[in-house]
Amino acid sequence: MLLPISPSKADFEARAKVMKALAHPTRLMMIEELSRGERCVCELRDLADCDLSTVSKHLSLLKDVGIVDDEKRGKQVYYRLRVPCVLNFFHCLDSVLTARARLTGR
Repeated sequence: MLLPISPSKADFEARAKVMKALAHPTRLMMIEELSRGERCVCELRDLADCDLSTVSKHLSLLKDVGIVDDEKRGKQVYYRLRVPCVLNFFHCLDSVLTARARLTGR
C-alpha cells in the first residue's frame, strides 16, 4: 500500500503505532530471528528467555501492526515475517547508530 503524497495525521499515527511495536529489544530480537525463517513460539520463548505469556504478548503486538503472521499447527504456533522489508529499517537504524558513533567517538 502506497501512502498519499501528503500523509495525513492518521498516516502519521499509523506509522507511530508500528514504530511503538518495534520499540522493545525483545521484539527486535524476535524479528531478527524470524528474518532467518519461520519459528515456533517455543523457540522464540527460549531465545527471549521469557515466559510464554510475555512472548505471546510481544508477538501479538507485532501481529497487530502487520509485521508478523502466525499459523497454528497442532498445539504449536509458528511465526514468520509478513513484511521482510522491516529489515531495511533495521539497516537504516544501524546506519544511524554508526554515524552517531563516528560523531561522538563511541
